[in-house]
Amino acid sequence: MPTVDDILEHIGEFNFFQKQTFFLLCLLSAAFTPIYVGIVFLGFTPDHRCRSPGVAELSRRCGWSLAEELNYTVPGPGPEGQCLRYKVDWNQSALSCLDPLAGLAANGSALPLGPCVQGWVYDTSGSSIVTEFNLVCADSWMLDLFQSAVNVGFFIGSMSIGYIADRFGRKLCLLITILINASSGVLMAISPNYTWMLIFRLIQGLVSKAGWLIGYILITEFVGLRYRRTVGIVYQVAFTVGLLVLAGVAYALPHWRWLQLTVTLPNFCFLLYYWCVPESPRWLISQNKNAKAMKIIKHIAKKNGKPLPGSLQSLRPDEEVGEKLNPSFLDLVRTPQIRKHTLILMYNWFTSSVLYQGLIMHMGLAGSNIYLDFFYSALVEFPAAFLIILTIDRIGRRYPWAISNMVAGAACLASVFIPEDLHWLRVTAACLGRMGITMAYEMVCLVNAELYPTFIRNLGVLVCSSMCDVGGILTPFLVYRLTDIWHELPLVVFAVVGLIAGGLVLLLPETKGRTLPETIEEVENMKRVSTSYAIKIHLLSIPPKLNC
Repeated sequence: MPTVDDILEHIGEFNFFQKQTFFLLCLLSAAFTPIYVGIVFLGFTPDHRCRSPGVAELSRRCGWSLAEELNYTVPGPGPEGQCLRYKVDWNQSALSCLDPLAGLAANGSALPLGPCVQGWVYDTSGSSIVTEFNLVCADSWMLDLFQSAVNVGFFIGSMSIGYIADRFGRKLCLLITILINASSGVLMAISPNYTWMLIFRLIQGLVSKAGWLIGYILITEFVGLRYRRTVGIVYQVAFTVGLLVLAGVAYALPHWRWLQLTVTLPNFCFLLYYWCVPESPRWLISQNKNAKAMKIIKHIAKKNGKPLPGSLQSLRPDEEVGEKLNPSFLDLVRTPQIRKHTLILMYNWFTSSVLYQGLIMHMGLAGSNIYLDFFYSALVEFPAAFLIILTIDRIGRRYPWAISNMVAGAACLASVFIPEDLHWLRVTAACLGRMGITMAYEMVCLVNAELYPTFIRNLGVLVCSSMCDVGGILTPFLVYRLTDIWHELPLVVFAVVGLIAGGLVLLLPETKGRTLPETIEEVENMKRVSTSYAIKIHLLSIPPKLNC
């Protein structure tokens, strides 16, 4: 009996139906962007200072400029000026306009300082969750927690979505995650306080990445074997398109509640996919629902304008069931090569997440034009995807992957030493780093499945990729806390982590041109075969007079 892949060869592997479905699911991928990196705009922290009653009136009376007001009434630049205030009654009529503190102390540094009990003044015309809920100074960790909460949701959601989608079907799970994501996003936009906002953000995390993954699964199950890798890469490129759109929307809507509402409401339109996107016929066959699967296959054939041959009217699963092996976590570390693969892949998933999210968050703290910097750095993700498609079947996986990690690390290290006044050079370095880590991120997605035997492949991908979300949980604390010590310190950490990741990738075997391994023995022999092949090539390249 034929498989779904056999049938797709006759009715179209990537024709009208697949292109239409692919476009619809790419919209879903683009809509995931504000949840994954929206913290840059939602949690923007502008320059701020303590609110001191009487200062504004005194400034108006004296005709001070903003610079003069800050010079006379703020203890100093940096954390001291942002989180402390002079214990002075600024409503005193005896205060001079030329030097209001002169009569209170011979030296301004001798005046007592206190916390910002009256709140803060923010130098921005818009608003963010930082300015509304005063997530600065002693409460700045609450911004870290906000972003970590969504990554905790990603971790839990992605760990469970494989089972849920296999148990209840792709389409039902997709629609449920869309509904919950859209509803919680709206509720977050109207949250009355920080606690409720955090809860709804966590809920968004639980379902949003799960929905993104289901979209990825669906499109790869609808297309033929030859197109799966390409549509997987382009599906991630749609996420990059979402980055560009997010930059424009955030620029037009500098108030966080309106921004959150605007990027969330379109998700309700995805509920129309109930009528546009059918269930995966592969899943239906796996559940012994062959009649429903055949009905959908006939629908695909009709959409593609291709006849379904009578000889293909019966179906069988893509993989015949033989001896059933029960995978366990121990299988990921029991043998030497698989253990090495697991540890290196886990580290690279962690690195990709930390550098990707970390560079975006650090950009939001750079103090320049956040909208243009975000836009420019997003643009370089397009050539990153193009380079992957161009190199993986020509050069292979290992060297482009290792080089991309090293480029990201080197770019981060170079940024530390570039002066602030060479803004164009800093932006160039940031874009190179972003392109490098984007390539590394997409490469680890591709190679992970190629380094495990069939019976533990899903488990291996699940366990290793979970480190991506662990990295996302730690990244906000890493970026925002280290910048309090030294603004460039996160970049130093990113450089070290990225360079190590690049070196570790070189320890993995090349998988270009190889079929997916079926057994543990095949995986254990991968490095041996690769080494033998390299030695053979080296010997062939030696001149005859030296090879005797």
